[in-house]
Order: sequence, then structure tokens, then C-alpha cells
Amino acid sequence: MTGATEEQTKNVHIPNKSTYVTIAKDESIHDKFEKAVETLRGKLGASHPMLIGGVAVRSEEGEFEVRSPIDTRIVVGRFQKATKAHYVKAIQTARKELRSWAAGGYEQKVRIFNRAAEILEERAFDVAAAISFEVGKSRQEALAEVFEVVDWFRYYCDQLQEQKGYATVMNSPVPGEHCLSVMRPYGVWCVISPFNFPLALANNMCAGALMMGNTVVLKPSSASPLVALDLYWIYRDAGVPAGAINFLTGGGRALGEELATNPSVDGVAFVGSKAVGAELLSGFTKGQAWPKPFIAEMGSKNPCLVTANADVEKAAQGVARGAFGFQGQKCSATSRVYVDRKISQSFIECLVRTTASMKVGSPFDRTSYAGPVIDKGAQEKFEEWVAKAEQEGGKVLVGGKAPREGDLANGYYVEPTVITGLPAEHPLFKEELFLPVLAVAEVESFEEGLALANDTEYGLTAGIFSEDQKELRRFFDEIEFGVCYANRAGGATTGAWPGAQSFVGWKASGSTGKGVLGPHYLQGFAREQSRTVAE
Repeated sequence: MTGATEEQTKNVHIPNKSTYVTIAKDESIHDKFEKAVETLRGKLGASHPMLIGGVAVRSEEGEFEVRSPIDTRIVVGRFQKATKAHYVKAIQTARKELRSWAAGGYEQKVRIFNRAAEILEERAFDVAAAISFEVGKSRQEALAEVFEVVDWFRYYCDQLQEQKGYATVMNSPVPGEHCLSVMRPYGVWCVISPFNFPLALANNMCAGALMMGNTVVLKPSSASPLVALDLYWIYRDAGVPAGAINFLTGGGRALGEELATNPSVDGVAFVGSKAVGAELLSGFTKGQAWPKPFIAEMGSKNPCLVTANADVEKAAQGVARGAFGFQGQKCSATSRVYVDRKISQSFIECLVRTTASMKVGSPFDRTSYAGPVIDKGAQEKFEEWVAKAEQEGGKVLVGGKAPREGDLANGYYVEPTVITGLPAEHPLFKEELFLPVLAVAEVESFEEGLALANDTEYGLTAGIFSEDQKELRRFFDEIEFGVCYANRAGGATTGAWPGAQSFVGWKASGSTGKGVLGPHYLQGFAREQSRTVAE
């Protein structure tokens, strides 16, 4: 790859220095994190309202409890069960605020979201503690998520500033005509966010819409509403008006029905499974009077190639981290590996050794690498798939168990697991599990591995380990995935960062072909308007 020119680099965003790699090496985080955990522990279990136009709303349908996957005796909080009427009210409220919020211009958005970055930085450890309690993420992963969002705000504020709100002077062939291309908001967006990055993924969609002048109704996963509520207050405290961001909680069926029929919904942003995303898209497409934007990221089954020319130690480290970070509950997680038979024995031995060293335990234990999965259903699904693999000829080389004794008895813990011996067409190589289960297959050549990697309906992240430059070039040219990595010991297929890697899904993994964290994302939340003034 050639180096960037001076012209290309003069406006390059300078990333935040707090990433997963730097946080993991920073001993100073532990006292701050543990203090934040104890402070939050004393506030857990409270009842939280929904917020529509800044007004606290409680549901006649009652509340639901959120319990920590670390220890189900811990009640994180109680949240409202939204009804159809609540969604109607929130959409109406967002519609009323739209013109005022859009009229503020990009300079207003830059001021507000730069302030949001400052507020989040100030609250970093408190929000990280909430992430750990609510979804079981380690302190390193939770803090990395927080600082990714800090950097997200600053990266996109820089983008808006540099692009002058995406206004472009055009040239008309007609004398005396002055032409301008501008990006204008669609209107009201409904955002449906998942549990696994409860801060980052909710923010990507909400702030993306808000920065382009839209208003938002946010419905977070019922597994992680507390972190989404923290995000709501960061927006509000930074200066986002009450009606521009509305916070609702509960099941998604009432919202899905409203999306399909409410003409005041102008766009939908969703991150979740392919099945749910496809259902939402189908209903939204059929129910609305004209085509409207649907921005979705819908998971993947991410491959890694380990060729005969790989550095085996680096490959094993990168694959293990990519597969087992946050217990495999990342849409970018490495879930299948194709290793050249010539080095498979040494690679697998190193992979097993690395995986075995990853301690399973509470995220509040600083020595733990792997915490719990999100709920009982995920834990049971893990056991079912391990049993299925063994029954059908697979061999569990490490892991495979769901410990339920001692300190882990009250949480949803499972072991990082490596399975070999299954044919490449086995469902374990095809279906996204969202679990720390890694399938490894031997291949005879680079070509075979590349073909198997592409043999999927998904296309989010992919990795390769090879010291051969020709293999790397061919991998990047022929792999059918949006986010591609070579020789990444920090995570074979994981670790995208604002301004560094556009996080974009191909095929069934995404709906737009433009990725968050990259230069084209914000424009997905706006539509172009051509303006011509004649003298």
C-alpha cells in the first residue's frame, strides 16, 4: 500500500489515545473503575421512566427487571414496558421538534457533540461500570467502548466542520446561475440498538441521525436500557433538546408494528440479527407509502485464513482475541478459521494454549478475561451447540463447559471453546452463534481457504495471517467482506475504531454499503437537495 500524500493527510483526525490496547496496559484504571463500581452498586435496582419530550412517562403495562448476567441476584434496574400509544406519542413529539432542531445548522451540532465528548470523558468510569453490570463486559472492554464513543463524537464533529455540513458549490453551464448541493435531514428516525455494545451502537445510530438534523426515538435492547439511559442524559446535558431525543423501553413488537404503518417515521436504524432485521425491513418496506431509508447491520459469520506463510504465534494470539473478546458476543467476532494443513498442528497447539490461559470469571475480578454471556438462553445455546458438534464428529480441544459452581454459580458463564474435526459445510461454520465457540478446519491451500471464507451469506469482517505480500493483496482483492484485517495480533477480525476502520457489512451483513466509523456514514441519515438561484 502506498503512503498518503500531504494533501490527503492535512485534515486527518487524531484519534483518542485510550483504546483497548492502551487501557489493558494502564494500571491506573483499576482503582478508578472499582470506585465507580462501588458507587453504582449503591444505586442499582431503581425504577426508571421513559422520557418523551423530556417528560418522565410510566407505563400502565408495568415494568420489567434487568438483572446482571454476572450475578442474577443483582437487579440492575426496573424499566417501563412501552405500548403502541407510547411510540405514537414519541414519534409525534420528535416530529414537532424536527424543524427547530434542523434549523440550528451544522455549527450548532458541532458545538453540542463536542460537548458530549467532554461530558462522556468526565463520566467514563461511571458509564463503564454500568456497561459491566448490565452486559458483563470486562473493565478493559467497557472502557474501550466508552472512549471509542468519545472519539466518535470528535471524529464526526471534525467531519461536519471540514465538509461545512456537506454543502458543495456546483457549476452550472447556464450563465448567471448559482448552484449548491446540500444534505437535508429525512425527519424522524427510530433507532433499535442491541445489547453487545450498549453505548457505542446506540450512539452511532442516534448521534448519526441527530448530527444531520433529524430527530430520534430510541428503543434499546431490553437487556441493556440503563447504559442507553446514560447516553440519553449525555445528549441532553450537552444541549440536545428534549423532543429531539426520546427514550422508550420494553419489547420490540409494538414498535415494529408502528414502524410499518406510521407515516411520520422517516427512517429506521437497526443493529441486530439477520432474522429480526429482515422482518423489520420487510414490514417497513411494505407498510410505508414510499421508499424510506433503512440503515442496518445484521451480524456475520467471520472467517480468518491462516496460511502456510503465517507467523503462528501472532495468528494464534489474534484468533483467540478475535474469537473470545466479550465472550464472542460481537458481530465482528472470529468464529471460523481455515488453517493450512502444513502448519495446522503448530497453530492449533498454540491456539489451545492461548485459549486455555483466558480465565473465566466475574468482570469485577481484574484477572478475568472472559465474563458471562448475556442470559440463560445464551448459556443453554452454548451447551446445545457444543453437544451437537461432539455428536456429529467434532472434537472439543479446549473449553466446552458452562461452569455453575462457586463464585460463578449465579451468573451465565461459559468457557472459550475451540472445536475441530467437523466438515466445512457443518452448520457450525455457517450459523452465527454470538458465543465463544470457534470452529477450525484444515485446508490444502490458500485458494481453498479463500473460497470457504467467501462461502457464506454474510460479509462483515474477515482476517488473514500471512507474511506473503502476494497472498495479502489477493486476499484484499477477492474477499467478499467489508472490514478486512491482515496480521492483527490484537484481534484477527475485531477492533474497528473511528477514523481508522469503516465498519461496513456486505451481503446479508448490512443494508447500505457505507460503514459507521468512516467518512461516508453521516450522509446516510440525510438526503441531497439541489439549490439553483438565477440572477
